Amino acid sequence: MLWNSALVAFGGFFGAMARFGISKWMKQMYPSSFPFATLLINLIGSFLLGYIVGKGWNASWNLLFGTGFMGAFTTFSTFKFESIAFYVHKQWKSFILYLALSYLFGLLLAFLGMKAASM
Repeated sequence: MLWNSALVAFGGFFGAMARFGISKWMKQMYPSSFPFATLLINLIGSFLLGYIVGKGWNASWNLLFGTGFMGAFTTFSTFKFESIAFYVHKQWKSFILYLALSYLFGLLLAFLGMKAASM
Protein backbone atom coordinates (compact mmCIF):
# COMPACT_ATOMS: atom_id res chain seq x y z
CA MET A 1 0.00 0.00 0.00
CA LEU A 2 2.74 2.47 0.94
CA TRP A 3 4.74 1.43 -2.12
CA ASN A 4 1.75 2.08 -4.38
CA SER A 5 1.29 5.54 -2.89
CA ALA A 6 4.98 6.27 -3.40
CA LEU A 7 4.75 5.25 -7.07
CA VAL A 8 1.79 7.58 -7.65
CA ALA A 9 3.48 10.43 -5.77
CA PHE A 10 6.77 10.01 -7.63
CA GLY A 11 5.05 9.86 -11.03
CA GLY A 12 2.78 12.76 -10.06
CA PHE A 13 5.73 14.96 -9.14
CA PHE A 14 7.34 14.53 -12.54
CA GLY A 15 4.01 14.81 -14.38
CA ALA A 16 3.21 18.11 -12.67
CA MET A 17 6.70 19.45 -13.37
CA ALA A 18 6.44 18.45 -17.03
CA ARG A 19 3.05 20.14 -17.36
CA PHE A 20 4.31 23.29 -15.69
CA GLY A 21 7.40 23.45 -17.90
CA ILE A 22 5.56 22.82 -21.16
CA SER A 23 2.77 25.24 -20.25
CA LYS A 24 5.21 28.00 -19.30
CA TRP A 25 7.26 27.47 -22.46
CA MET A 26 4.17 27.46 -24.71
CA LYS A 27 2.81 30.65 -23.17
CA GLN A 28 6.14 32.41 -23.64
CA MET A 29 6.70 31.21 -27.20
CA TYR A 30 3.11 31.50 -28.41
CA PRO A 31 1.20 34.07 -26.34
CA SER A 32 -2.52 33.80 -26.97
CA SER A 33 -5.84 34.21 -25.25
CA PHE A 34 -6.69 30.69 -26.46
CA PRO A 35 -5.44 27.99 -24.06
CA PHE A 36 -3.17 26.20 -26.53
CA ALA A 37 -0.86 24.97 -23.75
CA THR A 38 -3.63 23.15 -21.88
CA LEU A 39 -5.01 21.76 -25.14
CA LEU A 40 -1.62 20.44 -26.25
CA ILE A 41 -0.84 18.92 -22.86
CA ASN A 42 -4.22 17.20 -22.63
CA LEU A 43 -3.98 15.87 -26.19
CA ILE A 44 -0.47 14.52 -25.63
CA GLY A 45 -1.70 13.03 -22.37
CA SER A 46 -4.64 11.35 -24.11
CA PHE A 47 -2.32 9.65 -26.57
CA LEU A 48 0.18 8.61 -23.92
CA LEU A 49 -2.47 7.26 -21.56
CA GLY A 50 -3.98 5.30 -24.44
CA TYR A 51 -0.51 3.94 -25.16
CA ILE A 52 0.03 2.97 -21.51
CA VAL A 53 -3.33 1.20 -21.36
CA GLY A 54 -2.69 -0.48 -24.70
CA LYS A 55 0.66 -1.83 -23.53
CA GLY A 56 -1.03 -3.66 -20.68
CA TRP A 57 1.75 -2.92 -18.19
CA ASN A 58 1.65 -4.41 -14.72
CA ALA A 59 -0.01 -2.58 -11.85
CA SER A 60 3.15 -0.88 -10.60
CA TRP A 61 3.97 0.67 -13.97
CA ASN A 62 0.34 1.73 -14.38
CA LEU A 63 0.42 3.44 -10.98
CA LEU A 64 3.70 5.20 -11.74
CA PHE A 65 2.98 6.34 -15.29
CA GLY A 66 -0.79 6.07 -15.75
CA THR A 67 -2.12 7.29 -12.43
CA GLY A 68 0.87 9.30 -11.21
CA PHE A 69 2.58 10.92 -14.17
CA MET A 70 -0.38 11.19 -16.55
CA GLY A 71 -2.79 12.11 -13.76
CA ALA A 72 -0.65 15.11 -12.85
CA PHE A 73 0.44 15.91 -16.41
CA THR A 74 -3.05 16.28 -17.82
CA THR A 75 -5.41 18.78 -16.28
CA PHE A 76 -9.16 18.37 -16.36
CA SER A 77 -9.77 21.16 -13.85
CA THR A 78 -7.84 23.78 -15.87
CA PHE A 79 -9.64 22.62 -19.01
CA LYS A 80 -13.01 23.10 -17.31
CA PHE A 81 -12.02 26.47 -15.86
CA GLU A 82 -10.89 27.74 -19.26
CA SER A 83 -14.04 26.39 -20.92
CA ILE A 84 -16.25 28.14 -18.37
CA ALA A 85 -14.30 31.38 -18.87
CA PHE A 86 -15.09 31.27 -22.60
CA TYR A 87 -18.74 30.63 -21.79
CA VAL A 88 -18.99 33.41 -19.19
CA HIS A 89 -17.36 35.93 -21.55
CA LYS A 90 -19.65 34.78 -24.37
CA GLN A 91 -16.72 33.80 -26.58
CA TRP A 92 -18.81 31.19 -28.34
CA LYS A 93 -16.43 30.30 -31.17
CA SER A 94 -13.55 29.73 -28.77
CA PHE A 95 -15.84 27.86 -26.38
CA ILE A 96 -17.09 25.43 -29.03
CA LEU A 97 -13.68 25.06 -30.68
CA TYR A 98 -11.97 24.30 -27.38
CA LEU A 99 -14.58 21.73 -26.36
CA ALA A 100 -14.61 20.08 -29.78
CA LEU A 101 -10.83 19.90 -30.13
CA SER A 102 -10.36 18.65 -26.58
CA TYR A 103 -13.02 15.95 -26.61
CA LEU A 104 -12.91 14.76 -30.21
CA PHE A 105 -9.14 14.75 -30.62
CA GLY A 106 -8.62 13.55 -27.05
CA LEU A 107 -10.70 10.44 -27.74
CA LEU A 108 -9.10 9.94 -31.15
CA LEU A 109 -5.58 10.25 -29.77
CA ALA A 110 -6.33 7.90 -26.87
CA PHE A 111 -7.55 5.34 -29.39
CA LEU A 112 -4.48 5.90 -31.61
CA GLY A 113 -2.24 5.49 -28.56
CA MET A 114 -3.84 2.14 -27.81
CA LYS A 115 -3.38 1.07 -31.43
CA ALA A 116 0.26 2.22 -31.46
CA ALA A 117 0.92 0.19 -28.31
CA SER A 118 -0.36 -2.97 -29.95
CA MET A 119 2.00 -2.70 -32.94
